[in-house]
Amino acid sequence: MHVRLEGIDMNFGEVAVLKQVSLSDRIDKLAIIGPSGGGKTTLLRIIGGLLVPSGGRLFLDEQEVDYAENKLPAYRAQLGYVFQQGGLFHHLSARKNIALPLQVVHGTSEEEALERAQELLNRFGLGSEGDKMPAQLSGGQQQRAAIARAIAASPKLVLLDEPTSALDPEYTNEVLDVINDLGETGIRFIIVTHEMGFARHACDKIAFLYDGMLLEYGSSSELFENPTSPELQRFLGKLLEWRI
Repeated sequence: MHVRLEGIDMNFGEVAVLKQVSLSDRIDKLAIIGPSGGGKTTLLRIIGGLLVPSGGRLFLDEQEVDYAENKLPAYRAQLGYVFQQGGLFHHLSARKNIALPLQVVHGTSEEEALERAQELLNRFGLGSEGDKMPAQLSGGQQQRAAIARAIAASPKLVLLDEPTSALDPEYTNEVLDVINDLGETGIRFIIVTHEMGFARHACDKIAFLYDGMLLEYGSSSELFENPTSPELQRFLGKLLEWRI
């Protein structure tokens, strides 16, 4: 999928969160990295149609995104979204969390939606957990169910906002393995992450946001091996300082 950002700005009151963010490239597996408060989640939400930018334009496959309120539901329906802590409906079972959006948003029959939900639960190692409520699942299981929900309708693009931020290391690896498998099977995704090993080895492109600006963009191998900005050099140095 080709993604083009043209001068994206985002202001909250007098605070400029994004400043003239521009890029144009084919996106398969993109990681957005950078320090907290740099605008990563805000940019992801703009791409997902959950926030309307203060300025600039967004194109997916050369089709400009129309941020008119009556146009956004159809646009959002083309995408999958995974939030920091899953965002599962707490009153629904894991299976119904996956099936219900298929029925309500995409018009799938109940029988087909439940069949698709079970297929994905099986795929992600949750085949026997479908009747459990989110509170009965581990953090890693909740995120796997959320990822299953995000890809159930075969979206054009999956957006993941720090999906491992609230997980213990054991569950973090579990969820990252699932996301990596998605990429290996051809599902395109953009992920906001602080997991630098995943960004480097599982993603082919990296966008480094700092203070609301896109300071560096390129292949993951190039940015990790040869960061050019002092900000990215410092950022990577801090993260790698305590590595094993």
